[in-house]
Amino acid sequence: MDIRQRFARNLRAAREAKALSQEALAYKAGLDRTYISALERGRYFASLKAIDKIAKVLELDPADLLRKDGEDSRKE
Repeated sequence: MDIRQRFARNLRAAREAKALSQEALAYKAGLDRTYISALERGRYFASLKAIDKIAKVLELDPADLLRKDGEDSRKE
């Protein structure tokens, strides 16, 4: 799985865990709903600015959206 697909999977899981629609996430992050949809489908690479905005809304560290399954965000 490439990083774009990993980001897409993590984004969708995090959004659903917060019970947010794509539209609500997009609104809160100041992005377009179609952009969120495309990111979740792995159609686009997200900019660092977009990752930061999305992570803030989802109350995550931006790196959490790029982690592989089972990776601990608190690695030393």
